[in-house]
Amino acid sequence: MTPVKRRREKSKPRRARSGAAPGSLRDTLVDAAVALIARKGPQGFSLREVARRARVSEAAPYWHFTDREALLAAVAERGFVEMAKGMMEIWSRVAGPSDRFRALGIGYVRFALAHPSYLRVMFGSEVPDKAVHPGLKEAGERTFALLIQAITDCQTAGQVRSGDPEELAVAAWSIVHGLAALLVDGKLKDRVGSAEEAERLAHTVTDLFMLGLKPRP
Repeated sequence: MTPVKRRREKSKPRRARSGAAPGSLRDTLVDAAVALIARKGPQGFSLREVARRARVSEAAPYWHFTDREALLAAVAERGFVEMAKGMMEIWSRVAGPSDRFRALGIGYVRFALAHPSYLRVMFGSEVPDKAVHPGLKEAGERTFALLIQAITDCQTAGQVRSGDPEELAVAAWSIVHGLAALLVDGKLKDRVGSAEEAERLAHTVTDLFMLGLKPRP
């Protein structure tokens, strides 16, 4: 079919589709959103504020994002991409399957503490349906696939009990994510007063879930 030509409106820029290819302005807007989330939380800002922080016109965000949710989806997508990079770095330097899986759990907590703005949006309610944002959905699935592969490697080595690796990955992730969320939200500030104490607690939690995943006699 031949597309119908439409007259451009001069009053405002054409809105780009959600998931448009990254560009310098798009990245700048995501950076601004991340900074605002750190200050106000995921629900505490508008696209107008993002534009002001990025020092662009109020209409500029609509060239890349259809609405506020689309911008938050881009923040979450970047979070998953950065998390996956960290996981791959662990994969490249930790050889043993069980040691690698334990290191991935500790790395998850480290990521959460280093990037709380990402974590809040990646798993928050601001983007209720990831399937609406293909880039975010793909990034999330790719990251979780690394965790499933880590479980599968442990099973092959006889270091984790048999069972559905996806189900076991969800169980392990739930435990580590619970700790990460509690730390990020300050729920453990009376018990965890330093980065060293948080690291120690992360080791304890990963040891516990590894114990629970041990092969059954």
